[in-house]
This record gives sequence, structure tokens and C-alpha cells, in this order.
Amino acid sequence: MKTRDSKRHRFAATTSILLAVCLMASACSDADGPALGDRSLGVITIRPGEAVQIRSLSSFDIPGAGPRDYINAVELAIEDYGPIHGAFAVELGDPINDECTAEDGPQAAQAVLADASTVGVIGSSCSVTATTAAPLITAAGLVMISMSNTSPLLTSDLAGTPSQHYLTGYYRTAHNDLYQGEAVADFLHDTLGPQKVAVVHEGDAYTEGLAQAFRSAFERHGGTIIQYIKIESGTTDVAEVLTRIAAGEPDALFFPLYQDTGADFMATVRQHGGFEDTVLVSADGVLHYSFMELDHSGGVYISGPDLDFGDNSNQATGMDAEQATERFTHNTGAPPVRAFWAHAYDATTLLLDAVTAASRVERGKLVIDREGIRQYLDQVANYQGIIGDITCDAFGDCGSGRISIIQHLDPSNPDASWDNVVYRFSPQSPTSTDTHE
Repeated sequence: MKTRDSKRHRFAATTSILLAVCLMASACSDADGPALGDRSLGVITIRPGEAVQIRSLSSFDIPGAGPRDYINAVELAIEDYGPIHGAFAVELGDPINDECTAEDGPQAAQAVLADASTVGVIGSSCSVTATTAAPLITAAGLVMISMSNTSPLLTSDLAGTPSQHYLTGYYRTAHNDLYQGEAVADFLHDTLGPQKVAVVHEGDAYTEGLAQAFRSAFERHGGTIIQYIKIESGTTDVAEVLTRIAAGEPDALFFPLYQDTGADFMATVRQHGGFEDTVLVSADGVLHYSFMELDHSGGVYISGPDLDFGDNSNQATGMDAEQATERFTHNTGAPPVRAFWAHAYDATTLLLDAVTAASRVERGKLVIDREGIRQYLDQVANYQGIIGDITCDAFGDCGSGRISIIQHLDPSNPDASWDNVVYRFSPQSPTSTDTHE
């Protein structure tokens, strides 16, 4: 790693010197050749000594470990990537909290747009925020690349039809939850065997989007959804809801909820009784230490992105998961724990590669074509990231769709549960490693 870093930094330093000499001679107006874009969305001009501006939009007041993991992953990717064209630094600016609500989306978007020179956003972390932030951000000509938005409502039905909240200029390295819904349905119906399932969601773009994706897939597999219930965050009638569910005697209970709601719901399940033989499954909204360390969380299955990155490396920086984790730990004092940290790293290098491809140096200034950034991202195919192959479809879905399901056994040792994968899914070949009877 040190050899690769030193070579890259020597190359960047040499490039910077050559570029400076060229600029002093006033001979670099076309130094970088043609850039992508037709200027239809305008250009951003960066003067010598100024920096390219990008922004991070994620929730970082969540409980438990790693609330700033996505921000730190973006910062690490910027550091590893180096200056644009070897001469223009990249600045992240102040991180923006997306608050994980639709109500706060417009305010978060305005914070992004406060600097007119901003070229793009890594985020949001919550799908519900994207539904109200993305319209403002993309209308201004910027791009959003989310690391962890998974709602099908933000892109398409994966069959060529745009979804309700799809917008040109929106992309994600996270999976589409149509894949996660299919994975959970296949795991439950075809691997574990439950035929009757109750589903609980919170009625927003993420939880209901995933619940509906599962419902459609499970029924397609031949299973029956006996109850499909919305509960409000912070509700006090969970026990009453569980009484209704228990009366239907489901074989399994699927509750793709957020961390706080999921923790309260799981605690009530344990206190309620009647679910001792019910298979309990949640999703990546609770794939976090703040949930997995709770005493009552043991035994639940949790679906989410497949985090077995193997020897994948990011093509822009050369970093693989182990190297990036080491550098992350060195920079922050702790390894990343949020599930989509590598997706944030790869999203950042995608954005920086797009800026590079859509810009050129003209008379010492960096001129960035906004439409060219979108053009680059629209054409991304077989981009090698830490998360694996990244190819963007016509609606901004760039993730692989690979899902894993863990069985969380021991709240006193959540690290062991992260490795306790019982099922893996990819759009091409779902596979089970389940030994549970």
C-alpha cells in the first residue's frame, strides 16, 4: 500500500509541477483535450488556488457506533483520489445532516446549493430524504450519488419503467430493494419454509418500499401475506398490533424498520409472547450495532448488502477493502461499521472521475461541464469498485444487487453475527449457506 501511495503522490506532484510550468507559459488552454458535456446545464469555473466543491449528505446523529462513517469514507476517497487533473484540490465542505425525514429534505438541499460552485453530492443516506432533496438538487444541474438509498421508488421497477421519484441526475451505488425483497422472499419461502408471513412497515419510501418489494416477491413464490401493517415511528400501540398479528399465527414476521422503531418493536415482540416459534426477519435499517447489541435482538435474521468484498479494489485509487479499512482506522481511530461505507467510498471516486472527464483546463482555470458529469455517469459500465462491478442503468441504479442475510445470535458479540451469513443472493444466482433447521 505504501508503494502504491508513494507512486501516486509522486505522479500527482510531477503532474502539478508540469501543469504549473505550462500555465506560466500560457500554453495550456487545451491541455486536457475535449471534455464531456455540451454546456446545456452550465459550467463551473475553478480558478487557480480554488478547490472543486462536493458535498456529503447523510444522517450522522444516529445512536451507536460509526455515525460519521459515510462522511469519513467520502473524505478518505477524496484523499486517496488526489487533485483533479493533478492540480485542483477537492473540498467536502461542512457535512450536511439529512435528518432521515422527508420534511428536512428541502432544507438539506438548500444547504447543498448554498455554494453555487458545488458540482455534486454523495448522499443522501436515507431514501425518504432523497424524495424531497433530490428534486431541488437535480433541478439545479447537480448530481446525487447515494451510497445507501435503496427504495425502488427512487429509480425504476428494474423492467424499464421509471418509478414515482425517479429524476435525471440521481444515481446510487446501493442496491435496489426489489433485489432485497426477492432475496428475503426466496430465503423464507424456498430455504426456511414459512408459507404465511406478516409484514410491518413505517409507511415511508424505504420501509414500505422494501415491504412491498418483499410482498410481491413472496406471493410470486407462492407464499401468503396474512397481514400488511403500517405502524408510526414512536407508536405506543405495538402490543395491540402484535396481538392482531399473533391471532393470524404467521410462520414468519418481516419488519423492515428503522433502528429506533425496530428496537422498540423487537423489545415488545419479546415481551408479548406468542412468537417463540415465529421466524423473525428484519433488514438493513437495523443492521447496526445500536440494534444488534440489544439483549432482545438475538435470534433475528437481518438482510442487507453483501459485505464480502474479497480482493475487489477501486480502479481510481487502487484501494481494496482491507487497505481502505486500515487507512480509515488510521484517520479516525476506529474501523467503519456502517454497512454502506464502501458504497460511499466508491460513489465518491465515481463522482470525481466524472468531474475529471467533464472538465478541462482553460487559461489556468478548471472548467467543469455539469451535463458532462451526468453523461459520464450515464455511461458507467464495469467500473471496478471495492463493492465490485459497478454498471449504471438508464435510471441511476449502479449497484450490483448482491444481498446477504445473517442470523444474529449473540448480542454480546455482534461482530460474530456480521460474519454469520446464512444466505447470499445476486440477481444471477441466489445461494443458501443456511444450516438452520
